[in-house]
Amino acid sequence: MATALGPAIRPVLACGEVRTCLLPSFQALDGRAAAQLLRLRADEQVRVSERPNLYALSPETLTGVDCRLPTSNGAKVRAVGTVAARAALTEGRLLQSTAYFSAPAAGPDLRRPWGHYLVRPGVVEPFGKLPEQPTADGVLRGPGRDELDLGAIAESLLTRLLRHPLLDRKVPFKSRRTQLRWVAHRIPEGERAELTRFTLAEDGLRTVRLRLPADTPVAAAAGLCEDLALHDWLLTTVVHMLDSSRLAAADGPAAVLALRPAVDHLLHLWLPHARVDRSLVHLWEELEREPGFSRQWRNLVQRIRDQLAVQAIPLLHQALSTS
Repeated sequence: MATALGPAIRPVLACGEVRTCLLPSFQALDGRAAAQLLRLRADEQVRVSERPNLYALSPETLTGVDCRLPTSNGAKVRAVGTVAARAALTEGRLLQSTAYFSAPAAGPDLRRPWGHYLVRPGVVEPFGKLPEQPTADGVLRGPGRDELDLGAIAESLLTRLLRHPLLDRKVPFKSRRTQLRWVAHRIPEGERAELTRFTLAEDGLRTVRLRLPADTPVAAAAGLCEDLALHDWLLTTVVHMLDSSRLAAADGPAAVLALRPAVDHLLHLWLPHARVDRSLVHLWEELEREPGFSRQWRNLVQRIRDQLAVQAIPLLHQALSTS
């Protein structure tokens, strides 16, 4: 994407939104079925890898936009260009859709022909100067009426995939969708990337602020945020599963039954930064310190194992007494 921009366009801001959900299929999809599901374009193949886990990434699609950008200060900034969107499937179970764009510090004062924008995929150009900070704040807050809505583009792609005839629309357990909005300010090449803020809001919304060197591809930033969104979804889902199972009041078989979906479908999916661009892997170290993603995950896994061990003891005694 960066090579298509040409020397005249230097993005100063990148923004995106990720939607994450459990695939509505009772059986996980294999690599061939995953590629079939994510084949969004006939002219480009789905990328499938099996190590360290099964992962499929769709080609990008483009959505043309001509509307105002979200801003926190009420500034009315019209922008024209294309928003890139893609989808990913992890272990045939977790489906994600992402929409994102980058924007330069300033654009033309007049609208140009569509051909100008189509040769710059994933770039949205403002009319005049871009109010960088208010735009970043506006994206994280969410769009207003007639403003660019990345979530709607990501949701549209997700809805399209969820209607695929491959899916039986049966889920092995109940879960909730999450959404993660992110913005990345550009900093000079050679400076170290920073994750300046990660917040948890209500209704499954997360927000991320980044500072990335100017030579970092936007797709790499999107990949980092997809990885964050996936692992945040895992944490959120397992926490909700444990909280709603009432293990302390459940008998042995009921407790085991409540925990089985986590054991069968989720615990093996925890692989932070497995596919994150090498230049951005160190940002995970910041999340390991605060809020402590892997530490919380290990605590959850240990809690599940302890519960299974406690519930297994009386069942084992019962089996021995009847033998």
